[in-house]
Amino acid sequence: MLFSEGVVAGRISLDRFVELTSGNAARLFGLHPRKGAIAVGSDADLALWDPKRRTTIDGTRMQSRAGYSVYDGWTVQGWPRFVIRRGQVVLADGRSLAQPGQGQCIRRTPAASQPPIVTS
Repeated sequence: MLFSEGVVAGRISLDRFVELTSGNAARLFGLHPRKGAIAVGSDADLALWDPKRRTTIDGTRMQSRAGYSVYDGWTVQGWPRFVIRRGQVVLADGRSLAQPGQGQCIRRTPAASQPPIVTS
């Protein structure tokens, strides 16, 4: 939604989208630089995005117990094609490849020790 209504609609830049959804989110949750950065020592977590793909939101197809989305019926442009977690493909063209028990609980650091949030 943020990509379609933000980047595609011209309200925010692609760089700002990445800041909001990756780096700044990791900082807010005390996970930076392990998460939210592409750097030596960081996890190899990446979302590979197709900026042209148009999709109609259907909450019944999403990995949620709710069975719906507040955005049901909205057509958006831009959708993740692949998600890589710690170097392993866990989503490919809408198909989840993750196995139960592969996740990790990551200890947070206090927000005060985190670098400042980028607000450009």
